[in-house]
Amino acid sequence: MTDENSHRAAALSHLRRAKLEKGDPVALPLTMASMFHLPGAPAGFAQYGRFSNDTWEAVEEMLGHLEDAPALGFPSGMAAIAAALFATLKAGDRILLPSDGYYTTRILTERFLTRLGVTYETRPTATFLDGGFDGFRLVFLETPANPGLDLCDIKAVADAAHAAGAIVVADNTTMTPLGQRPLDLGVDIVVASDTKAPNGHSDALFGHVSSRDAEIMQAVSDWRKLAGGIPGPFEAWQVHRGLETLDVRFQRMCDTAEFLAEKLKDRDDVKALRYPGLAGDPSHNLARAQMLRFGFLIGLILESETKAEDFIDGCALLQPATSFGGVHSSAERRARWGDAVDPGFIRLSVGCEPASELWRAIEVSLDARRN
Repeated sequence: MTDENSHRAAALSHLRRAKLEKGDPVALPLTMASMFHLPGAPAGFAQYGRFSNDTWEAVEEMLGHLEDAPALGFPSGMAAIAAALFATLKAGDRILLPSDGYYTTRILTERFLTRLGVTYETRPTATFLDGGFDGFRLVFLETPANPGLDLCDIKAVADAAHAAGAIVVADNTTMTPLGQRPLDLGVDIVVASDTKAPNGHSDALFGHVSSRDAEIMQAVSDWRKLAGGIPGPFEAWQVHRGLETLDVRFQRMCDTAEFLAEKLKDRDDVKALRYPGLAGDPSHNLARAQMLRFGFLIGLILESETKAEDFIDGCALLQPATSFGGVHSSAERRARWGDAVDPGFIRLSVGCEPASELWRAIEVSLDARRN
C-alpha cells in the first residue's frame, strides 16, 4: 500500500471525530426517518427521506474519502451502475461494454437502454483497446473483469476514449479504492458494489457512484432523487460499520489469495489458474503497474462440472454461494449463471480465515477428487 493510501485508510474510521460535540456517541447513530420537523421555509434543512439522510451521508463521506472524490450511495451495485448510465446517456448514444464483465450490466443495457434509443457493442477486456473508441458516447470498463479476471490498461483506455470524445466509467467492485484507483488513472466515473468487500459481512446490499466531475455528480444526484433509487438507512449503517475494518480485511484477503494462488499453480488437477499476482499470469505486468494489490479473487478450472461442484461442496471452509468479498471464503461455478466460461471454472473469493487452515481445507477437498 502506498503512503497516501495508508494515510487514507488510517483516517477512515476517524472522520466523525471533527463533528463530535462532548457527549456525542462515537459510533454512527442510525437515522430512521422519512419526515423531518420543518416549519417555515425548508431551504437548508432536512426535508424528506428521499432527499437526504444523515446515515447515508456519513457513508458517502467515507466512500468519498477513499475515492478522493464525491460519492453517492445507492441500494445496490446495479442501482449505482444504472444511475451512472441513465444520468449520462440519451437517445442516439452508442456505448461500449466488456463482453466478459459482470453480465447484468449487459442485460440492463439490452433490455432497457436499447428501448430508449441507446445502442451498444461489446469487446473482450484483454483487447479492449483494439478498434479504438470513435463514435462512442460512453465507454464502460471492468478490470479485473468478473469472473475471468482479465485486465485492461485503465489509463490507456481513458486517454484514448477521451480523445474520441467519450465518457469513461470503470466498475471497480473487485478491487475497492484500496486496491486500485481508476479515478487517479483518468476515468470519469467509478461505480462499485459495496455489497462486496466494503460491507464485508454478506448482510447488506449497497453501491456507490463517484466522480470528480461536478456536472456528472449533479446529474447522478438528480437521477437518484427523482427516480427514488435511494439506499436504506439501516443498510447504510451496516456498510459504515464494515468500512471501518475494510483496510485490515482487504489486506488479509489479498495476502491469503497470493499465498493460495502460489499453492494452486503447482497442482496438476487444476487445469488453468487466473490470478493477477502470479508471475506467469498474462496480466501480471499490467497488474503491477496499475493495481496497489492483486485482489482476493482467484479463477481456477477443474476437470469437469461435477468435480468443480464436488470440490466446492466438500470444502469445509468454502461457502457455496454467489457474490464475493465477505469475511468467509466462498466459491461458485460461474457457468451455472450463463457466464462464457469453462464448465469447471470456479470463482474463488478469499475471506479472512487463517491462510494455512484455508489451504489445508482446500487441499483436502481437491485431493478427495483426484480419482
